[in-house]
Amino acid sequence: MTATDPARTIPTGTGDELTQSVRWLDYHRATLAVKCAGLTEEQLRTASVPPSELTLIGLLRHMAEVERHWFRRIMTGEDLPWIYCDEEDWERDWHFGEQDTAAEALATWQTEVELATKAAEGRALDEPAPDRLPGKELTLRWIYLHMIEEYARHNGHADFLRERLDGDTGV
Repeated sequence: MTATDPARTIPTGTGDELTQSVRWLDYHRATLAVKCAGLTEEQLRTASVPPSELTLIGLLRHMAEVERHWFRRIMTGEDLPWIYCDEEDWERDWHFGEQDTAAEALATWQTEVELATKAAEGRALDEPAPDRLPGKELTLRWIYLHMIEEYARHNGHADFLRERLDGDTGV
């Protein structure tokens, strides 16, 4: 996938709110894939913007956790464990070892995106999530808006990481 890949197009200005939400989230998901495309294992593992330890593999792992959490744990109420994080290290999505590969991180993220998409299908934006967060009534609308914000923020990080790795500024 490249920055000019037709599968990654800016959503049109037409469509209802649900359609727009889905399109914008898909656009931001595709943007993260573009930022990771064509890089080596070593590059994906490189924290290229010192002093930050942020890496593209860490972003993929984090976004896999986020997709699972908001769409499957919160929206559908599934009782699922974290993928990477645990009680010893709640930020293990960002921390990885030699045995952890970019291919695994990418495949896990892609799987979680597919499962999140299925979890949201057929639901209305005003549908409430099960009461999983005390004091917060969340809807699918809130989750879509939060996910768009989450990807937009982290895609900005990915822009800097990628530019430092190979000079690609993309779009």
